[in-house]
Amino acid sequence: MTDPAQILPDDPLREEVAHFAEANDLARRARRLDEQPEFPWAEFKAMGAAGWLGLTVPSGEGGRGLSLQRAGVVLQELAYRAGTAFAKLCLQPEFSSILRVHGSDRLRAHYSEPLLRGLVLVGNHITEAGAGSDLSGIRTTARRSDDSIVLSGIKTQVAFAADAQAAIVYARTEGGAHGLSAFLVPQDLAGIHREVIGDLGERWMRRGTVRYDEVRVPLENQVGDSGRALEYLKTELTHERALLGAIYLGVARASWEETVREVGKRQVFGGPLSDQEAVSFPLVEDATRLSSAWLYVYHVLGCLDRGERADDTAAMGKWWATEVALTAIDHAIQFHGGRGYSKDLPHEQRWRDVRSGLLAHGTAEVMHRVAAARRWPRPRGGDSARPTTPS
Repeated sequence: MTDPAQILPDDPLREEVAHFAEANDLARRARRLDEQPEFPWAEFKAMGAAGWLGLTVPSGEGGRGLSLQRAGVVLQELAYRAGTAFAKLCLQPEFSSILRVHGSDRLRAHYSEPLLRGLVLVGNHITEAGAGSDLSGIRTTARRSDDSIVLSGIKTQVAFAADAQAAIVYARTEGGAHGLSAFLVPQDLAGIHREVIGDLGERWMRRGTVRYDEVRVPLENQVGDSGRALEYLKTELTHERALLGAIYLGVARASWEETVREVGKRQVFGGPLSDQEAVSFPLVEDATRLSSAWLYVYHVLGCLDRGERADDTAAMGKWWATEVALTAIDHAIQFHGGRGYSKDLPHEQRWRDVRSGLLAHGTAEVMHRVAAARRWPRPRGGDSARPTTPS
């Protein structure tokens, strides 16, 4: 049996990640953020100073300039060391790549560049009630009034609802299924109302609802061309999905390793718990699935690095990695006995945090729809004109 860690590339960045995580006590901090949710500004700034923000952003623009494959290795290692929180923070510039790629020089200077240094947090406001996977249901409007854009609408399930200083807001500017545009909106403008909700996991994100009540945004804060926001979002989401798969596998690898050690030393019925096939067999299956899921995700990232279309495989990579990770963590909870179900150990938090992977950035059902649509393309017109979360 090959341990999941043995198939990772021997990249020097893994050691650099390990040193950074230990020096900043990220594992302990991640547990604390679950108990007392807040945005980790100190760690965010430290990550920016150390160059961990914007892994795939070109070095000439302030990022690390890594390939997607190397970024996947970094993210899995960081998630292994400290859970989902700080690995996902690494991706904040990628989550906002529309701003860096299509924003004006002024917007990049004021928001994209500081984001890479951990000095400003930029959120993404896409989802609405009735418009999560099916973005044709977006009702937030953006109408021009003199030299301003006036935004009206309610965004739900918003990450960093309480903490982001600015957000990329997706709103309707035209009729039809694809008439969406994007705007960079400072979150201290008049008419913005923010409310935090309680979450099962990843509580540090402080997700919530943001209401835009006739909010006036400078016209020059539009990001890219009118009506092309979905097009811009497509590439961003495909990359995100594959990279998120690497994060979830890293978290599960930590639980798997800890469980292997536990069952090897815990004594039951006159021998180690690992002697019980009901325990050892699921763990070797988990090792096989974790390894194979990583090889799949790593392959998808390589395809994207080569410029190949991989919207379908990225979607399924995210889904499969999440499913595999949840199963492995669930076994960790089970085989640690009662303590596994308690807050004494990190497995229950890991499970709650990883569970978001079946919902965020495209639900599991939408991931299947994206893959199926690539295999069996639909004729133009009818339902095919209604865009789901872009592939």
